[in-house]
Amino acid sequence: MKAMVYDRYGSPDVLTLREVDKPPVADDGVLVRVRAASVNPVDWHTMTGTPYMARLQAGLRKPKSEFLGVDFAGTVEAVGKSVNGLQPGDDVFGARNGALGEYVCARQAVVPKPANITFEEAAAVPVAAVSALQGLRDKGRLQAGQSVVINGASGGVGTFAVQIAKALGAEVTAVCSARNVEIARSLGADHVIDYSKEDFTRNGRRHNLILDIAGNRSWSDCRRVLTDNGTLVFVGGPKTNRLIGPLGHCLKVLIASLPGSRDVKLFLAQVTREDLTSLGELLGAGKMKPVIERRYELADAAAALRYLGEGHAQGKLVITV
Repeated sequence: MKAMVYDRYGSPDVLTLREVDKPPVADDGVLVRVRAASVNPVDWHTMTGTPYMARLQAGLRKPKSEFLGVDFAGTVEAVGKSVNGLQPGDDVFGARNGALGEYVCARQAVVPKPANITFEEAAAVPVAAVSALQGLRDKGRLQAGQSVVINGASGGVGTFAVQIAKALGAEVTAVCSARNVEIARSLGADHVIDYSKEDFTRNGRRHNLILDIAGNRSWSDCRRVLTDNGTLVFVGGPKTNRLIGPLGHCLKVLIASLPGSRDVKLFLAQVTREDLTSLGELLGAGKMKPVIERRYELADAAAALRYLGEGHAQGKLVITV
């Protein structure tokens, strides 16, 4: 099989398309013929080895794994003897390291693909949509009727967050650049703020939750617009610190918020079968639709990651395999 691989940290130039062995089918695994994949910031960090703290898990001097990519959608080719609920021929989507290849063997994080979406759309979902779902529902405890700000509403996580927040019954304020205003409106945001024209922290409105994907506001800014028991949840942040990445800004805000009645929460999303199933239901019901800006062939995955690294992607970048 062909797969995009790398053997050292660096820019997208370290990636090569190479013939590798097809992954074996584990007893609890599902071998999937990949039809589409997508790239996420986590792939950029894994490839570049930045922030350096990430190398504690990925490999200090060079990557422990030569494979890249997490999000995939495709067709089941074989299942392990202990797998129930899936069989060869089923169309599925999920998350598993090594998604930038023709085959991937997934275990827990793989579920049926809704019939009303394409493989490319399904491949855009896992990491970004699960991050949005867990940030809003689990960490932010967002309830129907509450008000939420999505700061950074135009990227992969942000476009899903707007739709998921609406599905949860919230009043949604989307903050983005001028070129993304119409996208945010089309996704159902109740209010859309072009940050170049208006500062959402100084318009007098208060919110139960800020889902901060951009990671570009101080605690004093956020405190000004949060309700007394409001919550700030970080799902991203600036890449300026090569040692600890967005964690530096997040910790600075967290420390500044103490003590107080408002919560500041940091988390890393964990893609689970249960959450993928919930997202599949939203997709199937037409309550959520992935926003795809660009499509690339597998051989051009380096170009996709290069564009992702520029930080201006609208929605998701998808790889057709």
